[in-house]
Amino acid sequence: MTEWDPSAIYDGYKFAGNVPKRGLLIDGRPALSQFDPGKVARYVLLTVRDPLCAYDDDPATQLARRMDDAEQIGKSGMFTTWTGSYQGVPITTVSGGSGSPEAELIMHELLEFTAADTFIRVGGSGGIHPRVEPGDVVVSSGVVRDEGMTRAYIPASYPAVSSYEVVVAMSRAAERLGQTYHVGVTRSSDSDFCGVGRPSVGGYFQPWHLEIFETWARAGVLNGDRESAAIVTLAALFGKRGGSVCSVADNVIANKPFQAGAGHHSSMDIALEGVVELAAMDAATAEGSRWLGIA
Repeated sequence: MTEWDPSAIYDGYKFAGNVPKRGLLIDGRPALSQFDPGKVARYVLLTVRDPLCAYDDDPATQLARRMDDAEQIGKSGMFTTWTGSYQGVPITTVSGGSGSPEAELIMHELLEFTAADTFIRVGGSGGIHPRVEPGDVVVSSGVVRDEGMTRAYIPASYPAVSSYEVVVAMSRAAERLGQTYHVGVTRSSDSDFCGVGRPSVGGYFQPWHLEIFETWARAGVLNGDRESAAIVTLAALFGKRGGSVCSVADNVIANKPFQAGAGHHSSMDIALEGVVELAAMDAATAEGSRWLGIA
């Protein structure tokens, strides 16, 4: 049986000569990120320049400060990219704007132009389930694709399931660090107001908006953000590993008010330590050893 070629449809596209197959380049580098593809590590942490996280600097730059020999390998009007090492493990971290469409842009260039195979969203979120409190961290086991971008790639019935290896590694790291964390489902939405049960301009609401929090809480969804669905779905769709580690800043349904930056440093700690754990698991696999899937 011959391997199915997903680009065969493109090859028969009458506009193929007018649409670059691999995307746009500027001076030989991916146009939107301007990173050096050869300097991108296997493990990539994707962050958002989110003022709700109370970042005192660009989040990729913050992560780079925690690494050894960090080098800025790309900077454009949209994305800032660093590569360094943490406890001897090479890691790349990228910052950009929020939302699924912007996550698509950086994921495309990473997937198309680099050898990276592991992509982890690191950032902030809002709590949905009552048992999740500000300052906690959620390691996503999967994501509700309640945004629009990923549906341009594949129908909504395609599951956004995090890599089990990423989930195990991040959970082990959280345990080792003694951080309060939860493993469960995240919901991603394009809207940051009505679409997540928060009023828009002048208190604008529609009747169906009033049920959003309780509907997803009853389904066991733990938290909500705007990017996890994009990262997990695109990673899986192209045979790579995706995951999400997000701090929680508030929980409306549990009457826990917003705390800017709550858990932000915890999510970064877990992500970095989790990559070290994942690298050890990958090394064991490469050597033909078995790692235990349960911490």
